[in-house]
Amino acid sequence: MRLAGADIPAVPVKRPEILAPAGDFVCLQAALDAGCDAVYFGLGSFNMRAGSGVNFAVGDLPEISSRCRAKGVKAYLALNAIMFEGEADGIEGIIVAAKPHVDAFIVSDWGVISLCRKHGAAFHVSTQMSTSNSAAVAFLASQGASRVVLARECTLGEVKRIAAKSPIEIEAFVHGAQCVAESGRCLMSHEAFGKSACRGECRQPCRRRFLVKAVDLYEDGLGNPVHESDTAFIVEPHTILSAKDLCSLGFVDRLMDAGIASFKIEGRARNAEYVMTCVRAYRRAVDAVSDGSYSPALVEELTREVEKVFHREFSKGLFYGRPGGEQLADSEDSLATTVKRHVGIVIDYFLKAGIVQVKIQDHSIRPGDTLQIHGKTTGVVELVLGEIRRDGETPESGEKGTWVTFAAPRCRVGDKVFFIETKNKTAEA
Repeated sequence: MRLAGADIPAVPVKRPEILAPAGDFVCLQAALDAGCDAVYFGLGSFNMRAGSGVNFAVGDLPEISSRCRAKGVKAYLALNAIMFEGEADGIEGIIVAAKPHVDAFIVSDWGVISLCRKHGAAFHVSTQMSTSNSAAVAFLASQGASRVVLARECTLGEVKRIAAKSPIEIEAFVHGAQCVAESGRCLMSHEAFGKSACRGECRQPCRRRFLVKAVDLYEDGLGNPVHESDTAFIVEPHTILSAKDLCSLGFVDRLMDAGIASFKIEGRARNAEYVMTCVRAYRRAVDAVSDGSYSPALVEELTREVEKVFHREFSKGLFYGRPGGEQLADSEDSLATTVKRHVGIVIDYFLKAGIVQVKIQDHSIRPGDTLQIHGKTTGVVELVLGEIRRDGETPESGEKGTWVTFAAPRCRVGDKVFFIETKNKTAEA
């Protein structure tokens, strides 16, 4: 297996930050437990996931900060939507409220930058600003930026040359969804649905089916056009504008050698097991490069792990050249190799014994099953089910409408329990 291009020597110089997405407290805790170095999140508006329902409230800032600082993890707040006239006061209020609780703001609007400068708040320039050369990075540094998230259109060689000249940190996306538009700046959603991608409201028309109409027109005797009939064709593959997901596990060594200070994982709109799995995979990959154990076998193992959670077809993005070759997805569906089924909820946890009591509401469970327990404080806990007990007995399975107890790591009342099933088993069923 060829890990990377031969023209760029793999001599890592510095361990990069693993930057994880967090759309809610479950994802936040999952990221922390998986070994991230930093998290990024939004506060309901003025960010690129404002319309996805995966944001925190201003009142959550103290708890976010407390959890991150307890783990030595940095917290970055995304304020990277464009700012319209009359919105400065509201954004300024967010900056003032959040500054004591976050390490930096992620921004893409010059007006927001001016507000960060006004309040002495550290800021990172978002990929939405399409920064793609060292001159632009130097200028942004002169304006007070402490980090720049490079445009996704940059090749690996360009990233390395920019980082070598940069007076500030360079961040780059290494995993997750990619936009068909330049640096995520697109007008399709606004045109089709009145929901602007540049305001975090994208409805993702690029991921949808397309219909082409062949219209039959002719002129009447007076020269007027007449519409007689039309025929519609569904475009196949219908994902003609849907980009593949980025996966950089196969060239993490090259990314480290390029001098990237922060490896950013996309996915604030994705679930907690996605966050946990991807952070854990990149944590292991980065650590392996650092200790000399990075290998094709490890890459294959880690790729299989990230394939278990939501993803489209994988690609190397544009790191290895423009145009990127086969960058468009052949399927609109997730290619995850596993799917989770809701089992029930935790109704008690016996701390000294390490035993959980679960009320089974939906899917039955039996010893040997892989389970996940999700919770706001718990994050994501995964386990292989051992012996189950109920009323002093050891039943072969736990069925819907009953409760069971079994050994499990620390979790809390109200946490949700899921059965993790491979898609092959789902298809056979």
